[in-house]
Amino acid sequence: MEPLGFGDIVIRILAQFLPVWISLVVLFVLSFAYKRRLGLYGKLFDSPIGMVGFALVMFWVFTGIYAGFDMIATHDPLAQLSGMKNKLPGTPLSDAPDGVLPWYLLGGDNLARDVFSRMVHGATIVIAIAPLATLFAFMVGITLGLPAGYYGGRLDTFLSFLANLILAFPVILLFYLLVTPEIVLTGLPQFMAAVLFFFPLIFFAVLIHSRYRTQPKKDWTWLTIVLVPLFLFYAAAINMRGSKIGFWPLDFFDIPPGILVVFVAVVFVNSPTVFRIVRGLTMDIKTRDYVAAAQTRGETPWYIMLWEILPNARGPLIVDFCLRIGYTTILLGTLGFFGLGLPPESPDWGSTINEGRKLLSIYLHPALPPALALLSLVLGLNLLADGLREESLRD
Repeated sequence: MEPLGFGDIVIRILAQFLPVWISLVVLFVLSFAYKRRLGLYGKLFDSPIGMVGFALVMFWVFTGIYAGFDMIATHDPLAQLSGMKNKLPGTPLSDAPDGVLPWYLLGGDNLARDVFSRMVHGATIVIAIAPLATLFAFMVGITLGLPAGYYGGRLDTFLSFLANLILAFPVILLFYLLVTPEIVLTGLPQFMAAVLFFFPLIFFAVLIHSRYRTQPKKDWTWLTIVLVPLFLFYAAAINMRGSKIGFWPLDFFDIPPGILVVFVAVVFVNSPTVFRIVRGLTMDIKTRDYVAAAQTRGETPWYIMLWEILPNARGPLIVDFCLRIGYTTILLGTLGFFGLGLPPESPDWGSTINEGRKLLSIYLHPALPPALALLSLVLGLNLLADGLREESLRD
């Protein structure tokens, strides 16, 4: 079988991404059709920069989703096929199994694995960790930043000192400490997860109760509907049989230790920055007239913080959320590059780039695709944040 030419490689790669192209077309058509009803998201489609960024981000989001269902990758990302070590893009397989594409579209790496399939599955890891870890960091930062900025005084001084203390600690050194076997055996990452993962429960409990405190029946109903599933998820997330925290009998899923360490470390590092942003916004917004009006009506401080101040801080927070997902994506790539947390055979982009750079002077194809994938996703997130900032200023 003959090797594929450059044009054939491009056509076949585009064909592999067919589910992604269809999803993007459907998403954009529906978004354009209803953009006047979709608030800030709809206004994003009035910004060319925002649309380009959104398209890049959603391309990798759909890629990560479909890769999880094995709809895009051409081979098993961990499979090592004989004779394919460091082979160039378009190289045919000597003995392709039935139902498997008989070429490595982007070549093979130093362990004879398909570079294209590893790049695609790397998107799944990023999409699964980066947005969720950033969301948890925002839950922590918002829950602590609102009272610090609103009340001020000793509470603000204490929380700000803790935030500055964490920010002063070298990030890479923190990750090295968290992933060392001695630290993992102490159960420290699990104990950190038990604390950090509890903040969404606190946030939603206070959010609901501050809104429906005068309607006990509705209050208890919403608290039950929201907090019971969240608590089950929380208990299953921190529970791990045979570890320091292994008491919970209803363990619906297990987070691999490496993923848990990375997740906890990312939340821990990002939370202080979010705290400082929320604190600053709260100190500014609490002087507005509508906050004084809410205080005159006799609203509780937490109602004012969550239902008056937080909604009016949503523009800067949404923009920072997009930027912070980009920072987290770079951080995950850095961790993978240094072999921290994630398993060595993981197809994450950082690990793939690290393996490919060892032979970079001879072979470009193992390191280039995941590097371009990482670059395009972060670029898309930055452009999306610029578009959202532009539209939120007009709002």
